[in-house]
Amino acid sequence: MNFLAHGWLARDGSDDFLYGNLIADGVKGRDLSAWPDATALGIRHHRRVDAWVDGHPRVKAVLRRAPAAQRRVVGIALDIVWDHFLSLEYHADHQQQVLIERCYRLLSERSAPNRLAAMAEPLVAHDWLRGYADFDFTCRAIAGVGRRLSGPNRLAELVPWLHEDYAQLKDDFDALWPALCDALDSKRHFPNAHDQ
Repeated sequence: MNFLAHGWLARDGSDDFLYGNLIADGVKGRDLSAWPDATALGIRHHRRVDAWVDGHPRVKAVLRRAPAAQRRVVGIALDIVWDHFLSLEYHADHQQQVLIERCYRLLSERSAPNRLAAMAEPLVAHDWLRGYADFDFTCRAIAGVGRRLSGPNRLAELVPWLHEDYAQLKDDFDALWPALCDALDSKRHFPNAHDQ
């Protein structure tokens, strides 16, 4: 769900690679042969990033701090919260504005798979990636995602805790983001426009 973070991490790659990173949460299974090579590479890149983040001690600490009743959905909320902090960090950066427009173009021109299809249109239409700079907007987006899940809206129930834990979550992000960028720098090879 963290489109902005995955976009930042894939921005030096081709449009197909970036698109794969953006839609990976909607792609099921390991067989990616139906996708163009660069898009499949983007999907795999997204999954590696998610696995690295999910295994990080900071993320595990957040899960331990979170209210037990909502712990199952905390990862979904964290994805969007990380985008909030990233949006704040780079809100005045021209590169972020260019990246957001590129992401919106790709999500508008190409159909998103499975459950992401219903999310892509409002994401672009309501300018979520810029809206994430506002934490109240971010929390409304989190609650909105919760309405799409079956059962009680555990994500909406989590919002008060996100406000209470905001300073600690910011500290977690400030440690997590540079560590993730450093971990990826040593392995970076993205297909660029010439590789497509």
